[in-house]
Amino acid sequence: MLLFMVRSLVDDREAVEVDEIEEDDDLVYEVTVAEDDLGRVIGRGGRVAKALRTVARAAAQDDRRVLVDILD
Repeated sequence: MLLFMVRSLVDDREAVEVDEIEEDDDLVYEVTVAEDDLGRVIGRGGRVAKALRTVARAAAQDDRRVLVDILD
């Protein structure tokens, strides 16, 4: 789901990667995009990034903590 949302935001869809990492009780998603698309994924004042994090937490299947890191 996160991959689909990020790909719909960017111009270079092939450069989008989402890696899932499990750490203890946390689930971490590392999102990598092309350098030119980084601003689109973060958004003005971080609004888009915050929205992506909110949707990812809402979609969590259990009471695990979900983190979304946008890597540059």
